[in-house]
Amino acid sequence: MKREVSQFLDYLSHERKASPHTVSSYGRDLGQFIAFLEGTGLSWRQVRNIHIRAFMAELQERKLKKSSLARKLAAVRSFFQFGVSRGWLSENPARVVATPRQEKRVPSFLSEKEMADFLEAPTSDRPLDRRDRALLELLYATGIRVSELVGINEEDVNFEERLIRVRGKGKKERLVPFGRVAEARLRAYLEARPRLLKKRMGERALFLNYQGKRLTPRSVERVVDKYIRLAALKKKISPHSLRHSFASHLLSRGADLRVIQELLGHESLATTQKYTHLDIARLMEVYRKSHPRS
Repeated sequence: MKREVSQFLDYLSHERKASPHTVSSYGRDLGQFIAFLEGTGLSWRQVRNIHIRAFMAELQERKLKKSSLARKLAAVRSFFQFGVSRGWLSENPARVVATPRQEKRVPSFLSEKEMADFLEAPTSDRPLDRRDRALLELLYATGIRVSELVGINEEDVNFEERLIRVRGKGKKERLVPFGRVAEARLRAYLEARPRLLKKRMGERALFLNYQGKRLTPRSVERVVDKYIRLAALKKKISPHSLRHSFASHLLSRGADLRVIQELLGHESLATTQKYTHLDIARLMEVYRKSHPRS
């Protein structure tokens, strides 16, 4: 099965244009499934839906999150579907295995006041602080993913129309608008960017580290952690929380859900609808404070 899994991962990477993170996660998930099959003595060609359910039950006993269980099942299901398309199997045994029902979680986010304090946390005029001001402002101004942020090149920024070209999941490109504050902070950073380049004058990445190389997602996480502490915000906030804040603030100010869907690069409106929970929570809070019989 390892050879077939390798072919499947190549297909995901080169034909489906899946992100390296997705390919890596599916590889680990299928590695677990291989180990499970080795323990049962089954060949992967002998697998039936009852065996996949047994695999899922074993994972549940380890107290994995339902989101992790769903991803592992998706990896197994996709692999067997690939096997059907290649003629290795006549049917996909995972097709009838139900995906675990997901918990509905309200995403973590900052209020508008908290966000304002957070974005003002970088105060010095050093090149790295200018970079931090620009990248934090851009994350909030656009709602883009961290993976999209670090993939931006200088030529992707259109200051005249205040648009940025980003590459999302599956290498799909979209144009995202940004505001005047983000424009000012980007321009200030670009003035200082040559001081970060060192001798890497051919580097196209918009956001650079102190060595003049493209910033990584992990580096962005460290930047966010640093300024959460400096802003004295007692919340557990990740870079993705800025994306949630962007969506919830737009929603609370009356933006159409489908517009938010386009801006976030969500293919499914259902993915965007989780932000409506934030609005309902706010509505209930006002109701409890205001209604005489609440």
